[in-house]
Amino acid sequence: MNVIDIRNLTKDYGKGRGVFDISLHVEKGVCYGFLGPNGAGKTTAIRHLMGFTKPQKGEAEIWGMDCRKNGAKLKGLVGYLPGEIAFPKMMTARRFLNYMGKLRKMEKISSRAKLEVASGEESKDTGTETDYVARLLQLFPLDMGMKIRDMSIGEKRKLAVITAFMHDPEALILDEPTSGLDPVMQEVFIDFIRSEKKRGKTILLSSHIFHEVDAVCDRISIIKEGRIAADFSADELKEQKQWIYKVSFETERDYNRFNENDFLCTNKDPNRLTVRLMVDMDGLNRLIPVLSGLNVTDISEIPYTLEDHFMKFYKKEDELQGEPEGGAGIWEVDEP
Repeated sequence: MNVIDIRNLTKDYGKGRGVFDISLHVEKGVCYGFLGPNGAGKTTAIRHLMGFTKPQKGEAEIWGMDCRKNGAKLKGLVGYLPGEIAFPKMMTARRFLNYMGKLRKMEKISSRAKLEVASGEESKDTGTETDYVARLLQLFPLDMGMKIRDMSIGEKRKLAVITAFMHDPEALILDEPTSGLDPVMQEVFIDFIRSEKKRGKTILLSSHIFHEVDAVCDRISIIKEGRIAADFSADELKEQKQWIYKVSFETERDYNRFNENDFLCTNKDPNRLTVRLMVDMDGLNRLIPVLSGLNVTDISEIPYTLEDHFMKFYKKEDELQGEPEGGAGIWEVDEP
């Protein structure tokens, strides 16, 4: 059963910006990775799922409900973490979480027990909503009395994480979720997502961080220039019949002669006279005779990774640099 459905969705902002005839489907209990650089169209697709944007063509649905027509209802049911966050600056963390809890008809969370959790004391999970918030505050600790305007980027991101998960939603839409978190908190977040998957949560996770996607996602789509370039399961990636080699050459002449060939090189270093290339079985059969005619000082095999698979679709480094999409914020206003 699909929880999230995008079918033939198109939103053209002109000059190649937007999404074009994209489709993706996230089944119940699956963590789906939406992988691409900034500007590729990830946030545009997510804006449609949150009902912020009206498509020119196609449909976006969650639990069979049209995301635009049922936007208000779905916003209360889905856990949403935007790529760019915008909070009311004068509120404290405590006041903001209480406000969001009230909107979601949750129990008030700023009881003495919750404040103790925020201070680092152990909570006793009895299965209530406030116990779940207590767990979040243990994982992503905050100064609950601090005004949001005085928070660092990382603290604001932790507050956004808690806000997205606080009502224990069955479906989560996470846009660049670890942006702004330090490496320790990034690992805490990844472990937390693994635990939420075990609880049966359905998750759409948009990211440009390979480690993050590789660590938690069951299925992955690569988006390029607003179009789905590849869609595959994590298991399929592990079974890829591809090999990665790093080759070092003795002279600049050998290096240049090798690069006259059409091998897929994911990295070239003319200063060190090295290349990193990807080959399948046919490519491997071509590679051996080419190298035998050159002066090679070293050759080593490297495990095939998600990054290598991604680079098959983004061959040039300059293609990986794009303008930020401007992620949809928490306080988003619908288009007319």
